[in-house]
Amino acid sequence: MARRYRNSPIVEAVCEFRFPPDSPWDLTIPGLVYERIKGTFPQKRSATAFGFDIRLGQGLVEQELERNPRMQFLREDGHALVQVGPNLLAVNHLKPYPGWEAFVPMVQQAYAAYVETAPPASIQRIGLRYINRIELPGPRVELEEYLNFYPYLGADLPQDYGEFNVGIQTAFNGLRDGLRMVLAGAEAGSVDAVPFVLDMDYFLAKPGAISMDEAFSWINEAHDRLEQIFEGCISDKLRQLFQMEER
Repeated sequence: MARRYRNSPIVEAVCEFRFPPDSPWDLTIPGLVYERIKGTFPQKRSATAFGFDIRLGQGLVEQELERNPRMQFLREDGHALVQVGPNLLAVNHLKPYPGWEAFVPMVQQAYAAYVETAPPASIQRIGLRYINRIELPGPRVELEEYLNFYPYLGADLPQDYGEFNVGIQTAFNGLRDGLRMVLAGAEAGSVDAVPFVLDMDYFLAKPGAISMDEAFSWINEAHDRLEQIFEGCISDKLRQLFQMEER
């Protein structure tokens, strides 16, 4: 049974779907999706996401800044939103995270609205991502007391460090799925705390490896996997700070 924490570190949960570039798309689709979900997400606004497209040209690696326009549909309290863009659907929930049982119905509602409006032939990628902000009582801590995933420095190296960023990527289910996990220092809000971010992204690595109908079987499996990995990252000392709830 999954553990629940009164002082949950989750600051954002994201479930993102990407569909093949040749999927049906036109500028009417965001409005049609909105009509199906506006009872839950009544507010709307436009936004632009930025990214880099990397390509090889004339023996050189070229980077091109991409602008990805999208529409955002927000719940009244602003803590949850649906994003729709060209061949993209994302559902975000900010802190306070209500738990999987409350989050996944929002994803199902948005997914059904998108598929009914712009029926893609297949799924290129799904990502389920949790961003955790953890603050340890400072001003100095030994990360290994709280975590099983942390930067390691050998005995002959300086042991005091400031900013850090460590990450891994690993595969699951015969390379069908992947996990990208990053631990990084964060900006401190107080001299009495040491903050950092644990960012966990579990994703479908093989485009088209699951059907449209299998999406939520995959998502539930991804969620279970992320819960196991999160629990593997933390120690009992950190669980005490999170205040585990009795069930």
